[in-house]
Amino acid sequence: MQVPDGEFRLHVWTPESGRGPGILLIQEIFGVGDYMEAVAGDLTAMGYVVAAPDMFWRIEPNWTTKHTEEALPKGMSMVSQFDWDKGQDDVEAALGALKGLPEVDGRVGVLGFCFGGTLAYLLAARAEADAVVSFYGSGVPGALGALDAVRSPLQFHFGGSDDYIPREDVAAVERAVAGRDRMEIHVQEDGGHAFHNRKAPMFYQPEPADRAWRLTEDFLHRHLPAS
Repeated sequence: MQVPDGEFRLHVWTPESGRGPGILLIQEIFGVGDYMEAVAGDLTAMGYVVAAPDMFWRIEPNWTTKHTEEALPKGMSMVSQFDWDKGQDDVEAALGALKGLPEVDGRVGVLGFCFGGTLAYLLAARAEADAVVSFYGSGVPGALGALDAVRSPLQFHFGGSDDYIPREDVAAVERAVAGRDRMEIHVQEDGGHAFHNRKAPMFYQPEPADRAWRLTEDFLHRHLPAS
């Protein structure tokens, strides 16, 4: 897809029906690879049209890597080079492109993991969607001032045993969200970082992943039903 200063790939997956509400899927630090494809498969099975933008295109287009300890430093390096201002423009443009796809019925949601969880939250403060889900975005606790700008139903997920996001930072998000209309936060106390990533043996925890995903499905069914 085209933006004012370049072009990047928007990966698109469609449900068996060929049409439905759209979900913008925002990658974690390993790129749009097998994990994002797996999540897209889960979502298309639920009846959603899914689009995942290549967020690192300004650094290295279409970059992806395996979910291993050895690849972790490279993924962190990609994030360190990431232009957050332009990146937020990119996800907003991608959301608009998704909404305009002929396969999409006009309703759209956003789902992001890790790095993408932060971007999903920041996007919710810039653009309206029918539902936004943010999984363990490390940038969320430091950007709570953006909550007042959010107009979309918003669900946060965190792990209570996350080595990258201190529990006290998660507690700050809990306090900030408490009492806000159409916002919720779920903490899997036994969950570490990236516990949902079933393609990363170093991170994946099936039980908290299953609990969090069931909550995600329920949230999407309530705010962005696919049928």
